[in-house]
Amino acid sequence: MATPVLDTQAERTAARPSALADSLIGSEILKIAADVRALASDGRDLCNLTVGDFSPAEFRIPERLEQGIVEALHRGETNYPPSDGIPALREAVRSLYRRELGFTPDLASVIVTAGSRPGIYATYRSLVDAGDRVVYPTPSWNNNHYVHLVSGVHVPVPCDAASRFMPTRAALEPVVRGARLLALCSPQNPTGTAFTADALRDICDLVVEENARRGGHERPLYLMYDQVYWTLTFGGVHHVHPIAVCPEVAPYTIYVDGISKALAATGVRVGWIVAPTDLAGPMSGLLGHVGAWAPKAEQSAVASFLTDAAAMGSYRERMLAGVRERLDLLFQGMEAMRAAGLPVEAIAPEGAIYLSARFALQGRVAPDGTRLDSDEAVRGYLLRAAGVAIVPFQAFGVREDTGWFRLSVGAVSPEQIARMLPRLREAVAAA
Repeated sequence: MATPVLDTQAERTAARPSALADSLIGSEILKIAADVRALASDGRDLCNLTVGDFSPAEFRIPERLEQGIVEALHRGETNYPPSDGIPALREAVRSLYRRELGFTPDLASVIVTAGSRPGIYATYRSLVDAGDRVVYPTPSWNNNHYVHLVSGVHVPVPCDAASRFMPTRAALEPVVRGARLLALCSPQNPTGTAFTADALRDICDLVVEENARRGGHERPLYLMYDQVYWTLTFGGVHHVHPIAVCPEVAPYTIYVDGISKALAATGVRVGWIVAPTDLAGPMSGLLGHVGAWAPKAEQSAVASFLTDAAAMGSYRERMLAGVRERLDLLFQGMEAMRAAGLPVEAIAPEGAIYLSARFALQGRVAPDGTRLDSDEAVRGYLLRAAGVAIVPFQAFGVREDTGWFRLSVGAVSPEQIARMLPRLREAVAAA
């Protein structure tokens, strides 16, 4: 039967998606990817520093984890897992946190999710009602989109290079009054920087003080702590987390975590939440209705791997060396350009797979006549002239043209970076 034609305006309106779905903004990084693909199809040598992912050609998942997934499939572990995760994996997360982070969550606090994103969504959806205020730093990853999804009120807190793009108590204190959620991440996407113990303790103290002020007549202020990059820190930087620096903040803290970055396993889709026990039940119920649980075979394999401290340590050492090599190449290249008087700067990498770099080219004219009057124009120019793809901080909630960009190294080789740097230097010098 032929598909009916929508003849009237009323019929056309009825076929539209919901107001929420129709209002969503697509990923800015995916839009940049289309430009990258177009140039790659012409055979250009490109250095794609846009994706917050790992190329399996550069970073494989642990061999033991891969074998464990296959063996679990062979055992027939292909049916539904429990909605809050298989007991072995939840216990493995508790063991990992006791061994590495110095605290042991209650079993009821640990909820397994299909990667870390469902954990973030469950935190927002379980805590934030329409009209509730959500405080988050900018730049930061996707908080602006999650606030929109739950009809919250955006309270962005702009951060700059002076604080290494990390929020401070002084910046947050004026805006937490009456807020429902404070969203933090360390090491941070997109900046590759991390909290110090003192800075995080000051913020956690603020959360505790704000909740003490509210007493029982106001709903609490909660802290969501995204630490999915916590195993990737460099150069004497050590990961810190809320309960370690301020035990009193535990009743208000939700951790979001997983293997996607720690094990280069973004497609394996195993993450978890560690939440106060009174929140964990409702969050698990929400995720159960969504069906956002990780596949059972993957859960079983991850449980086995997390309990093997020697295997985890060996893999972490190799991965850190590979990520650090690439970030150091980029940072040293940027520093050499700065020393030569070119208008660039970068922040020494502290964690994750990112470098924050600034190209102060606004107001110049490219050799092809393009006016570099915005970060988007600079991005396009460097892609065309140097074959380097980077992401402006506007993709992470920053509104102004600051010249700052995220450079991500998970999908490139050291050789690609080394070939790109002379082209980048030439393009910057020519502008």
